[in-house]
Amino acid sequence: MRLRFLILATASAVLLNPAVVGAQKAATAAAVPAQSQALRKIFEDSDEGQLKRSPLFALFRGDARFGGQFGDFITNDFMAREKAAAEQSLTALKAIARARLNADDQISYDVFKYQTEMSLRGFEPGLLRTATDRPIDHFSGFQTMMPDVSSGDGAAPFKTVADYDNNLVRLEGYITFLDRSVGRMREGLADGVTNPKLVMVNVVGQLDALIGQGVEGSTFYKPVTKFPEGIPAADQARLKTAYAAFIRDRLNPAHARLRDFIKNDYLPKARESVGLGQMPGGAAYYRYLVAQTTTTDMTPEAIHALGLSEVARIHGEMEKVKTQVAFKGTLAQFFEYMRTDKKFAPVSAAAMRDSYLSIDKRLSVTIPREFDTIPKSPLEIRAVPSYKEKTDAAGSYQGGTPDGSRPGIFFYNSYDLPSRFTWGDETLFLHEGRPGHHFQISLAQENTSLPAFQRFGGNTAYVEGWALYSESLGRELGLFTDPYQYYGHLNDEILRAMRLVVDTGIHAQGWSRDKAIAYMLDNSAMGRTDATAEVERYIAIPSQALAYKIGALTIQRLRAKAQTALGPKFDVREFHAQVLMSGALPMGVLEAKIDRWIAAKKAG
Repeated sequence: MRLRFLILATASAVLLNPAVVGAQKAATAAAVPAQSQALRKIFEDSDEGQLKRSPLFALFRGDARFGGQFGDFITNDFMAREKAAAEQSLTALKAIARARLNADDQISYDVFKYQTEMSLRGFEPGLLRTATDRPIDHFSGFQTMMPDVSSGDGAAPFKTVADYDNNLVRLEGYITFLDRSVGRMREGLADGVTNPKLVMVNVVGQLDALIGQGVEGSTFYKPVTKFPEGIPAADQARLKTAYAAFIRDRLNPAHARLRDFIKNDYLPKARESVGLGQMPGGAAYYRYLVAQTTTTDMTPEAIHALGLSEVARIHGEMEKVKTQVAFKGTLAQFFEYMRTDKKFAPVSAAAMRDSYLSIDKRLSVTIPREFDTIPKSPLEIRAVPSYKEKTDAAGSYQGGTPDGSRPGIFFYNSYDLPSRFTWGDETLFLHEGRPGHHFQISLAQENTSLPAFQRFGGNTAYVEGWALYSESLGRELGLFTDPYQYYGHLNDEILRAMRLVVDTGIHAQGWSRDKAIAYMLDNSAMGRTDATAEVERYIAIPSQALAYKIGALTIQRLRAKAQTALGPKFDVREFHAQVLMSGALPMGVLEAKIDRWIAAKKAG
């Protein structure tokens, strides 16, 4: 599951009596701390239960208390426990008088209520079946995550002998999950609820790549190739033997079992169609996903129309760049020039890395102009690991830990270098690095005054909307002085606009994979490799791509509203702090917060 007072006036004389009013204010003042304390207890109990049921989440937060556990994630019992926990939390929340909370706690109340109610909607039988019958895809399946987690460079710690032993136990749980996934997929075949064939072909390729690493070349073997100081030699020898045997006798055979099931049993019966709307229950599930990821009530039809409008607007901006660089020809010809001229191709993976390091250095000087809230967490720049680079995005971000012991990581993809373009470097770093995902995720984690679900949770519209909004700050931050880099910004912006068209086209209007790829190539300078990976991503994780533009447009609209309302009182650094410092908010909650800030600034 990827993962929303009545006051009766009975006696005006009482309400106007100063003595009674004073007594009521005193009682309210005394009650507020108790209400706040009760609210935080609900949040803490919910969070602790979530970590116990899903211990991998704890690892990503730097909490190793459940280090030897993988979690369930897939059985009916797990789903029942998740649903019961959500119902229990909402029941407890109803006992809290929201009007008696302070402003920050009211925001927390609203976010928790929204998220919990949205989660409960997902347990409707038809929606739940559509999710659980398809437990693995090539973009977000556990087979894409566990190699990173277990590599020695990911979320799992490898500092003690116990950490190494815990990893083997945790991987036993992963094997159990893989085998249970086969059972779930068999249920999907019986229900007619399957992933598209092309998605599962990609999964087979991923599993082949993991198996093909062998034993000592396996990503899972890496932790025993570089022990930290303090691990006794005898334990090092034992662990090397144990890891080799585990990978050879348990892990690789489990990956092979899953691969063989998909190849021999699943693929022959998987659907050729690619849209959710083309399978039983898929249309309703897509509408639910759209609401979940955008945190709005927008329909797929409205989003499709918005996407077409945004594509047309951005084309107008691209025409201006074409004129500025004196290109003679149509916009389509300019796209072809931008994607084929060799001067725009990175000369090497090292050159890609150096470009991003240079951008980061320049931003370190200009960021304080726009932000007075800077995360403490360090940011590292790394290449996407080879075992998943073929199907991975051009760039991505992995959050660090709140204490900074594990940095945030900006991953760039150097697969198929001729298909990559240097003109996209600045905007990609703004999105994935500073001030995009790294600022938003790190600042939330570091804000210990927030409850855990706001520090570590979120929604796609806010998280990706903030990152896309960050791209629009390029000129304010001293970037985009090269017209080709500004074109790169427009190319990425049009990508997010095209996503509104293509995602809804695929899942609500029956578009084919080839039609979606052709639309992206016709309307941007994307290379075929990137366009193909993007479209197959939308097929694998429907609706997620819609949230970028919906979230960014909301933040941009709120900034314009604040600038108009406040005039000379508007300070962009304050606005950014208001947006960032409460964690990832649903769009309605964010707008209400900004409206209150505007009102307070005007009154002051």
